[in-house]
Amino acid sequence: MNLNDSHVLVVGAGLMGAGIAQVAAQAGHEVALFDARPGAAEAAKSKLSAMLDGLVTKGRLTADAAQAALARITPVEALATADLVIEAIVENLDVKRALFAELEALLPPEAVIATNTSSISVTALARGMQKPERLVGMHFFNPVPLMKLVEVVSGLGTSPEVAQAVFDLAGRWGKTAVHTRSTPGFIVNRIARPYYAETLMLLQDRAAAPELIDAVLRAAGFRMGPCELMDLIGHDTNFAVTHSVFAANFFDRRFTPSLVQQELVDAGFFGRKSGRGFYRYPEGAPALPAVSIAPPRAARLVVHGRGALAERFVANLPEAVRELDSDWVGLAVDGRQLRLTDGRRARDFGPGTAVFDLPLAPTGDIAYAGDAQTAEWLTRLGLVPRAVADLPGLVVARTIAMLINEAADAVAQGVCDEAGADAAMKLGVNYPAGPFEWLAFWGSAPVAALLNRLDHHYRGERYRVSPYLK
Repeated sequence: MNLNDSHVLVVGAGLMGAGIAQVAAQAGHEVALFDARPGAAEAAKSKLSAMLDGLVTKGRLTADAAQAALARITPVEALATADLVIEAIVENLDVKRALFAELEALLPPEAVIATNTSSISVTALARGMQKPERLVGMHFFNPVPLMKLVEVVSGLGTSPEVAQAVFDLAGRWGKTAVHTRSTPGFIVNRIARPYYAETLMLLQDRAAAPELIDAVLRAAGFRMGPCELMDLIGHDTNFAVTHSVFAANFFDRRFTPSLVQQELVDAGFFGRKSGRGFYRYPEGAPALPAVSIAPPRAARLVVHGRGALAERFVANLPEAVRELDSDWVGLAVDGRQLRLTDGRRARDFGPGTAVFDLPLAPTGDIAYAGDAQTAEWLTRLGLVPRAVADLPGLVVARTIAMLINEAADAVAQGVCDEAGADAAMKLGVNYPAGPFEWLAFWGSAPVAALLNRLDHHYRGERYRVSPYLK
């Protein structure tokens, strides 16, 4: 099956539908744009015209290319026949099913129907269709013209040939497609849940202020911290998605909604759109206090362990000696210990010990717990130590471990493969690395050990280690 020269019908002229129409038209397809709201398709084309003119002004598109793309988009007042239909309408199972019934009465048997749903089961959507094998998920990310990822979602009845044809077409449109099975959240919305959930757990445990948690995760390479990101998404929206994923997974406690977020929703503190969430707007997150520390001289410095982090200590502390056979990574300072977190708390090692978070970037804010004087030595690595409560896994380490663990479960259950998980998280939500890239850097044994210690501390299902990771 080849869709490269297909005529495309886009149903839904909102932000997503208009973006899909633009991408298809720029790739050379004749596109019909339909919306049930009178005048909506014409209005969407007018907005696209202005947007394309803006790209021409910025030198990102030639005037001829912009005019040609716009000429290929035709607003229509009724559903029209096409080789490929992409729906981007309201996220409602019954409404989408009704649309597919209308389309099947209109389309030729070989036409493909794609749904841009971000949360509804493609298997459930296909129920009742005459040809369920032709329904496939084609989940774009917003803004469609800029975001490179497309999740190609196969329901239980989806034909492999149909899924592959849509996969290939997305590549021709300049997108990176990944195959996924139709399970709750698909790839991105499933694997991303711990990024929010671990922060909400830390806030419930009063581990640190929202601005500190955001700062250390930004320093680890994330474009936005989880608190500011939830404020941007809207807590009402994020909380509803969490409830949906929780219910869809038969109330698996890994996806349990947070009391912290429940309280924000109850108060109407939805984030940016209401003027207040974790932060007040337009001000946003308050700045963290400046840190200026010069660690005292030490009579004896010993770098413990192996790997990239130990080598960083050696490079920045030429006066230190090495202890390669240690079962921990860090620095001993005149008998005090500065340890990379392995899921144990600073108090588990006794006085004079500090544990520090996983340093995924060479500079910036980093969480620590325990002895402040010992933690000062992190500044010799170019890091800015920020004190948090003495909880297992601190902030970055436990978040990354849970992202890895969720991705491992997704692969184990056949939702996607490792490469698909990595591509999806980097392109869909701009993560600095994919979960399996982090795993290759950190190692499966340390990740599993940290998760087991979290599980021992909290008890329950939340931190169980994925069989795939084991």
